[in-house]
Amino acid sequence: MNRKISTPSLFLLIVLIGFPQISETIYSPILPDLASAMRASDNTIQLTFGIYFLGFALGVFSWGRLSDFIGRRPALLWGIFVYAIGCIACYLSDSAYWLLLSRFVQAFGASAGSVVTQTIIRECMEGSKRQAAFATISAALAFSPAMGPLIGGWMDQVFGYGAVFLVLIGMSVAIFAYAYSSLPETKVSAAAIISLSSVSKRLVKDKRVWAFGLLIGTTNGILFSYYAEAPFLFIEFYHLTPGTFGFLGIFVALASMLGALLSRKLSVRFSAEKLIVTGALITTLGAMLLMGCSYVAVSSSLLSLAFIVLSVFTLLAGIGLMIPNCLSVALVAYSDVLGTAGAMFGLGYYAVVSLITSGMSLLHNDSLLVMPVYFLLLALMMTAVSMILLSLNKVKPGTAPSA
Repeated sequence: MNRKISTPSLFLLIVLIGFPQISETIYSPILPDLASAMRASDNTIQLTFGIYFLGFALGVFSWGRLSDFIGRRPALLWGIFVYAIGCIACYLSDSAYWLLLSRFVQAFGASAGSVVTQTIIRECMEGSKRQAAFATISAALAFSPAMGPLIGGWMDQVFGYGAVFLVLIGMSVAIFAYAYSSLPETKVSAAAIISLSSVSKRLVKDKRVWAFGLLIGTTNGILFSYYAEAPFLFIEFYHLTPGTFGFLGIFVALASMLGALLSRKLSVRFSAEKLIVTGALITTLGAMLLMGCSYVAVSSSLLSLAFIVLSVFTLLAGIGLMIPNCLSVALVAYSDVLGTAGAMFGLGYYAVVSLITSGMSLLHNDSLLVMPVYFLLLALMMTAVSMILLSLNKVKPGTAPSA
């Protein structure tokens, strides 16, 4: 029972937790072309983000729960397999409605990479080591906002949007092979029947879990709402090509990386809760700058574009500071039921992501101000929640009862 747990390589963990995010960012530049090719409205195509995270939310619960029974390794491998099926279905889709269904399947499988990998990290590492690992992974994952849109934009521009789905199919095969050959099993305790009702009662009564879930869901909701709205802003208003739009992902990556690196550096001096408050304030500042720049952007000038990008950089740097700290400490009191607790927790916060991204698709009306106002309201809410979380940290959270 006390056998030493094999720890996967950090690179493998980055690949497994990162491929769902790459699936989103590489997809972003092709949204305008998809809307045109499938004769669908911009709002309907943007809804593929909302449906993706609905599938992701349900998948997080299913794979996290399943991993408690069959193990982390089998659950991850089956998830990657389902993800590959979804990628193939996306490539074969010839209408927006089939694409919505295919995106749901794709997300359901991809979610295993998120929830099971996070469970593995929490299982193999403790304390500041775990916090540093999440920060390192977040910094490394900042490359996906750079590489995803860049690859997707140029593939679309040169070969058409179908080539992007072919890239995802090839990626799914490579990741499955890598995980099959290199991923150890980290769940060493004997399988036990874990009561959903008992775990859910603990989570529902835990105010910190509610706060962390809302913060993680909202930060990711803002991030992926940006990827849903930005192609129409930069490609249609500023008349950038898909390939040029892809280069803007570099600035997004630098912002996310800066936030994550600050988190890693400051985690030895400040509590996670204090860093979360700081990140929320930076995010709010970025949203205010973005709203101001959008309000005065009366033309598609290069200077106007530069200020928009700088505002987005500030906003996403704040998010980059918040996310690793939220993920690191959200479930510290649930080490006895990590798989099931992570599944239920992920179900909740990805439902929030789905709601926020769906809200962005419904609000889309070709106005530059819709996204900044939406982000500012969400950022103000996050600041309030993070302040409450900081006050809750003054009270010692209850420890988990023995299993």
